[in-house]
Amino acid sequence: MIRYIGPMTRQPSKKSSPGKSGAKKAAPKKAASSRSKPTKSGKKKIPALRRGGGSREPRRWPRVLRGLVSLAIWSLVLAIGVIGWFAWDMPSPSAVLAQEHREPAITVVAADGAPLMKVGDLYGVRITLSDLPPYMPQALLATEDRRFYYHPGVDPIGVIRAIVSNLRAGGVREGGSTLTQQLAKNLFLSRDRTLRRKVQEALLAFWLEARYGKDKILEIYLNRIYLGAGAYGVDAAARRYFGKPASALSLWQSAVLAGLPKAPSALNPFRAPEQSATRAREVLNDMVSAGFITQATADRAKQDSVATVATDGSGEQTRWLAEWAFDRAADILGGVDRDILVETTLEPDLQRAAESAANEISPLARAKGATELAFVAMRPDGAVAALLGGASRQKSAFNRAIHGKRQPGSVFKLFVYLAAFEGGLTPDSPIDDRIAPIEGWTPRNAGVGHRGVVSLREGVARSINTVAVAAMETIGRGKVVDMARRLGITSPLSPDPSLALGVYEVSPMEMAGAYATLAGRGYAATPYVIRRIRDAADGSVIYERTGSQGARILSSEVVSMADDVFGASVAWGTSKAAALPDRPAAGKTGTTQDYKDAWFAGYVPQLAAVVWMGNDNGTASDGVYGGLYPAQLWHAFMLQAMQGQPVIPLP
Repeated sequence: MIRYIGPMTRQPSKKSSPGKSGAKKAAPKKAASSRSKPTKSGKKKIPALRRGGGSREPRRWPRVLRGLVSLAIWSLVLAIGVIGWFAWDMPSPSAVLAQEHREPAITVVAADGAPLMKVGDLYGVRITLSDLPPYMPQALLATEDRRFYYHPGVDPIGVIRAIVSNLRAGGVREGGSTLTQQLAKNLFLSRDRTLRRKVQEALLAFWLEARYGKDKILEIYLNRIYLGAGAYGVDAAARRYFGKPASALSLWQSAVLAGLPKAPSALNPFRAPEQSATRAREVLNDMVSAGFITQATADRAKQDSVATVATDGSGEQTRWLAEWAFDRAADILGGVDRDILVETTLEPDLQRAAESAANEISPLARAKGATELAFVAMRPDGAVAALLGGASRQKSAFNRAIHGKRQPGSVFKLFVYLAAFEGGLTPDSPIDDRIAPIEGWTPRNAGVGHRGVVSLREGVARSINTVAVAAMETIGRGKVVDMARRLGITSPLSPDPSLALGVYEVSPMEMAGAYATLAGRGYAATPYVIRRIRDAADGSVIYERTGSQGARILSSEVVSMADDVFGASVAWGTSKAAALPDRPAAGKTGTTQDYKDAWFAGYVPQLAAVVWMGNDNGTASDGVYGGLYPAQLWHAFMLQAMQGQPVIPLP
């Protein structure tokens, strides 16, 4: 029989012999003593396990707590100091928002001060969310800030997503700014990309969120955001592009406007209808992803291009250049926030000469199926003196001179022969035009077949394709690409055998800059349209172009050889329709397959000009080639433009 006698405990103090009679009675007492009991002095005993190494623990936590409180206080003081340092020079948000908003008045003038265009607060009216069709704000939120109603002004999730995306891309590909931050930046801050400006943007975003509700912030954004072509706010943009108030916008038109804040100048539908449509289709897909519309609704709304309203005919043809100058001014200034005067490079006499030549020649081209044209006249320093962006500004606002990209045909051979001259060839170098197939491709000549061995000069003058390809293969395709880049061609190019024949699309403006470099004796002619921007209120200069000529990029020897061969083209070659009776000129024709594009590019020492004729949809004309109407238009323009100008020989 086992009898329970209680728990076994170790005696912490006295040692007793196992045989003594008091040992059994002492165990319960010792066990009881392990619990805290009041001592004679009235204080509880501290258990053994809390004495020794753990005896200091009650005193440690107050010190830690005091340290944490002190750290929190100093961190708060430091944060307030940092915020104050960033915020001390911020504008007063209340004062800015209280100002009556209107579009700045922008006056664009020619080189002689003649007015070309004036844009002011003529269009938009203040709207509320209830004034708009629901898909207008939905389209904006879907593409700019889907979490707008869920963040306090700065979206940590969006910032993290942007950081991850940019790290994966190896560069800045995505921003983390919320719609509220965009509004803060556009209304209150400069365009500087600095840490100070970014912190101020976040502070102002928090202020806006605390001061206004989400709907009010969205309304302010919709009323004040710049949407290209001088339009501030969705109502102004709706009237400018579509001739209707914002309340009457369709789903497609709403998507177009919602896509513009990404790049309002580059994507505005007047200058880039196809690119604007591509962006609008992306917005519709974003609306589907955000759950605002169904995929079927998005697909029904999608279009291939953006149709805009026609303009009136007042100052019709000069609006091509004036609108380009307006967009450039907005780009230079980072947005227009005051009344300004934009002084351009347009020379009215030369513009009238261009319009007169186009009115004389373009009807002949239209009769043969080439319905559109583009024209650029450029001074040797890159100043654009005259410009036509199409056959009629009233019928189409698309500026083909700047934004139209077409195959240049043989006018691209300029870069082949310049590279050849730098590579050691001369106008007298013999070239056999009977070349073997290259990588399975055989170049062909228009008209006559092969001529055998000819000089490079004759190859240029008679526009023999095989001579250009042979010259390129002699010096290397990469050098031709490098030459084109050096002279301002930014369009995609690939060093393949057909490069020499102008198969890669370029703009008339790019080609004008290249040929103007020869007119300028080898100094870079970077196209520009604005000489000066002034504050309209006090006349102070906000921006002024400095320097009259670019860096030398071609040697005088190379330029002289180019004058030789391209002068031969005008004197007795394919460009002879452009020949001037009283002065030497140089140039090159260009015609693409099936007569889809017809070009002429030429120059005299004071001026270069480029003509393109064709159709927007790329359809073939009825035999319009570069040596026909484009050369004739160039000739008619130069006869008027050079009246009274000194005759300067080509060296």
